[in-house]
Amino acid sequence: MLKGIPKILSPELLKVLCEMGHSDRICIADGNFPAESMGRDCIVLRMDGHGVPEILDAILEVFPLDTYVEKPVTLMQLMDCDIGKVPTPIWDTYAEIVAKHDERGSAAVGNIDRFDFYDEAKKCYCIIATGESAVYANVMLQKGVVK
Repeated sequence: MLKGIPKILSPELLKVLCEMGHSDRICIADGNFPAESMGRDCIVLRMDGHGVPEILDAILEVFPLDTYVEKPVTLMQLMDCDIGKVPTPIWDTYAEIVAKHDERGSAAVGNIDRFDFYDEAKKCYCIIATGESAVYANVMLQKGVVK
């Protein structure tokens, strides 16, 4: 046991976060995300019993976001056919969590096309597969430096 470390951060996840360097990215994926196929060339950690918000909050307790890029937090934007039909209230939750840990707040959060998100996820250092049931709940974080 360690003091000051959120209990949800397993030894395996802490090791991954520690190994990551400046500009490496980690993807926290919802339950529908094809984590295993996207993660063929990276580390895939399973956290099926947890949702993305609780994992995001815990990671940002120990993980600095990159200050050298405008949007170190990336979400998968809605497909055109889902605009106006699929609500994404979880994005507001993410903005609140990011604001708690980064002075840029929601300005640090950006969106990219679904298929671009998949391409970028394949380049991540790690993909965390969660049990999150919200749709469009995937989030990618780019690591910064500890100052």
